[in-house]
Parts: sequence; structure tokens; C-alpha cells
Amino acid sequence: MYRLTGWRPSSGTFTGRRYGDRVTQERSGPDLKAAGLWGGSLLTLRFLTELATVAALAAAGALAHTSVALRIVLAILGPVLFAVVWGLAIGPRASRRLNDPVRLLAEILIFVASAVALGLVGYTVIGIVLALISIATAAALRAVMPGS
Repeated sequence: MYRLTGWRPSSGTFTGRRYGDRVTQERSGPDLKAAGLWGGSLLTLRFLTELATVAALAAAGALAHTSVALRIVLAILGPVLFAVVWGLAIGPRASRRLNDPVRLLAEILIFVASAVALGLVGYTVIGIVLALISIATAAALRAVMPGS
């Protein structure tokens, strides 16, 4: 926790260190200026595939061939589990980010798992297309922007 020091009531400002100064310096995402058009497009496509994966996991849980209560649990648990794993180990600002061959493998496993989940509820082609686009985007992004 940061301590706010030097309050000046007359100006309504603080002097010295402010809350969040250190956080923005330590945790940064991909350098979008250096990415260029191709890298920026891939980052956008990657974000869209991540959103599609969350939606696929929620849809697969909601459409599962089981009781309504379990479908609700699966529809919530799938996306939450994805978000936790992504936020802890895969995302650009992950607290315990995996190194690259392992991180790519983890991403591939997640994308394949979402494709399998969609296949189990009858949307096999959509699952395969989503997995192929997601995996291709992840691989292309590493070629264009290593470390992203």
C-alpha cells in the first residue's frame, strides 16, 4: 500500500509518490507502437479469440446434456477457470507468467479443451475453427512479436 504524503489542501494535490505510480512502471503489456500494423492486428485478433474462447466455454457449459443446476455451474465455472489460468500464467500482465514454449503449450491445451467442449454439445465444426484460428494467431504472434 502506498502512503500519500504532502497533502496541500489549498491546491487539492499530493506531492511525492502517488498511488499507482510504481504499478504502471512495473507491469506493462506489449509495446503497441513497436508492433506495427501486422502486430497490432494480431493482438486484436488474439483478444477476440480469447473472448470467443470464454464465450465457447460458457455456451458449452450452458448447453451441456445434464441438469439445469449443473449447466449453470458449468456455464460459470468454465469461463472463470479460463480467466484465472489466463490471468495467472498466460496473459501479458500475468503475475506468474510462463516462459514461451510452456506458455504456448498451455494456450494450445486451453483452445483444444474449448473446442472439445463445443464438440461435446454438438458444435464440432465451430469448435475446430475456433481452435485453429486461436492456435494460428498465438503462433503467428510469437513470430511477429516474440515474447508477447
